[in-house]
Amino acid sequence: MTRGTEYVRDADRELEETYEEPMSLASYVDRVFEAPNIASHAAKYVLEAIEAAGTRTVVEEGEEKRRYRFFDDPHNDGEHAVLGNTEVLNGFVDDLRSIASGRGKDEKIIWFEGPTATGKSELKRCLVNGLREYSKTPAGRRYTVEWNIQSASSDDRGLSYGVDPTTGDDEHWYESPVQAHPLSVFPEEVREDLVASVNAELDDHVPLRVDTRLDPFSREAYDYLEEHYRRQGEEGLFSAITAENHLRVKNYVVDVGQGVGVLHSEDDGRPKERLVGSWMHGMLQELDSRGRKNPQAFSYDGVLSQGNGVLTIVEDAAQHADLLQKLLNVPDEQSVKLDKGIGMDIDTQMLIISNPDLEAQLNQHADRNGMDPLKALKRRLDKHEFGYLTNLSLETELIRRELTGETAVWEADRYDQLAEKIGESVQVTLRDRTGQTRTLEFAPHAIEAAALYAVVTRLDEEDLPAGLDLVDKALIFDQGYLQEGDARREKDDFDFVDGAHNGEHGIPVTFTRDVLADLLQVERDRHHPDLAVEDVIMPRDVLNAMADGLADAPVFSTGERTEFENRVVPVKNHVFDQQERDVVGAIMHTKRVDEETVSAYVEQVYAWETGEPLYNDRGEEVDPDPLKMKVFEVEHLGRFSEAAYENNLPRESVRNFRREKVITALNRHAWEHRDEDFTVDDVDLTAIPVIKAVLESHDWDDVRRTYEDFDPRHWEDPPSGTETAAVKESTLEAMTDVFGYSRASAELTSRHVMGQVSYRWD
Repeated sequence: MTRGTEYVRDADRELEETYEEPMSLASYVDRVFEAPNIASHAAKYVLEAIEAAGTRTVVEEGEEKRRYRFFDDPHNDGEHAVLGNTEVLNGFVDDLRSIASGRGKDEKIIWFEGPTATGKSELKRCLVNGLREYSKTPAGRRYTVEWNIQSASSDDRGLSYGVDPTTGDDEHWYESPVQAHPLSVFPEEVREDLVASVNAELDDHVPLRVDTRLDPFSREAYDYLEEHYRRQGEEGLFSAITAENHLRVKNYVVDVGQGVGVLHSEDDGRPKERLVGSWMHGMLQELDSRGRKNPQAFSYDGVLSQGNGVLTIVEDAAQHADLLQKLLNVPDEQSVKLDKGIGMDIDTQMLIISNPDLEAQLNQHADRNGMDPLKALKRRLDKHEFGYLTNLSLETELIRRELTGETAVWEADRYDQLAEKIGESVQVTLRDRTGQTRTLEFAPHAIEAAALYAVVTRLDEEDLPAGLDLVDKALIFDQGYLQEGDARREKDDFDFVDGAHNGEHGIPVTFTRDVLADLLQVERDRHHPDLAVEDVIMPRDVLNAMADGLADAPVFSTGERTEFENRVVPVKNHVFDQQERDVVGAIMHTKRVDEETVSAYVEQVYAWETGEPLYNDRGEEVDPDPLKMKVFEVEHLGRFSEAAYENNLPRESVRNFRREKVITALNRHAWEHRDEDFTVDDVDLTAIPVIKAVLESHDWDDVRRTYEDFDPRHWEDPPSGTETAAVKESTLEAMTDVFGYSRASAELTSRHVMGQVSYRWD
């Protein structure tokens, strides 16, 4: 089988799984009693699509939140995931739940507002993608009706969308142009009784509601068939009208134009055209019936017509502010007019999206002491505000998406997994001016630097606790805690103000993306005999370019430029600390304390505190060894001197350290969940801050002690045969093999760090 044939076969299979054979109205009703969700009204359907994707736990602004996976765009491999703003999205889902259940907010129009580049357009795409893919699943099937009146008449009369019907059987079937709900075919009293019977058996907190009547196009078909069979004296009139040769229930895939209406900023026309559609004047003469307008001559291409049954989105609503007042009564009355005397019931969840300029338009009369003509409109709008991301990991992920087209949503069980991705290098391949393909590298921490700077410009500094800067706040918001040495302070330990102006302004990701894209084109004056260091973009390159670019960017005011420029220094300091940590870690990589030694120490401390027995290699019970614990604490931890012990026995300071730092950490991570078989081997030692520091951290004092002849001033070109040369070679190897650097970025980063360290070496 050829590859082309395989793809065609896969497409066949997908369509087979997506579409069903049309069914009779009675068969559809039977299926509704078996699976009531297939008849869900619009708000309930959107809610079900979101809930069907499940949830996951995320940390935003330092707090754990439950996030609906639907907004990660899982059906599209995350291409249009809405990063962050989880609390806002959860509020949206809560509103949907209230609207769907009829507990309130029925008259509300949901409004998403926020600055540019905050994810509002991604939300629109995510909703469209998610609803489309959900409608392809058995649980998310969406149904409407199609009509055929040809078989009721011997003449050529038939339904039409403006084309002449032919004699082919299937070509006489016309689908409701506004996705009419199949149950809307029933007379009102029968429909109400049917829905009540379904709800009586429904195990759901949101009952089913079907309040709409047939759309005008379908009503035209219904009325024609009703008159035809009444004249024939048909006794089972409704059965004849809805017989399988006249009416079929079919499923459709929800998409823009069919179940999802999207009014774009560039769409124009009179309000009624944009809302419901327009009359096709050429068809009016052909279909005019005794002086009245025939609904078959209507286009049904307005946003409400397209969105009937599921979702209506007005994008960039400030461009369509004139429509908003005309939408006032649509949510609660669920009806619009095609023309005088021709009404159309609408069941759709309405949603508008705007930048802050819409609010300025709505508030233009706010000072008129209760006489504001827009007051009723503002009362109907239920606002959800999108803000700029205030999580370092999310902003890093977003920048990488903008630069590389990566779409996978980052998920991690532990923050250190996220931290690795935050600091990673990023390679970008492009074609230069000579037509040659060239791969450039954003060095480790370069994208992190851009993301951290952007986040820092978005944070409110008025609620900063004493001793912290905005970088500290950014780290707390991202990981939920702040690590200071071996002390860990949780977010709840800090007095941040709820509702502070975090994420309301700052550097947008579009500015960052453009600066980084420009850096890819810059020729850098760096040289090395063997390494392409000119193809490496360093964190300081990124931060300098972002700070310099503020002056020429029209999106920033003078005050914002000054404020943002002042915030770059702590970011530079933090990023340098990250680079310094990598270099020192690489220098000392072969000298790290092995986990077995650390584990033996923790076992000793645990037995010392709890009285639990220890066993030697021969299986004999032994007491904790004071000397072993002392050696570890003095030599590996570097926390205490000989004076802190008396005959190897710990004084109070050491005892407090063991209990507060080691035992307390054990309790936190494992003790509460222990059983009778609990041992210290069950504990992840890297989860204990003080132990993690022993396993991973070193400082320059360790370097001095270990390499007595090492001199950082000779790092760039160390004399051969010296200890400095040997240390440099092993360090660069560790930076590439363990820390994710290329040889070129390792060279540049280590040079930068050593250049700063050499000033204070002596």
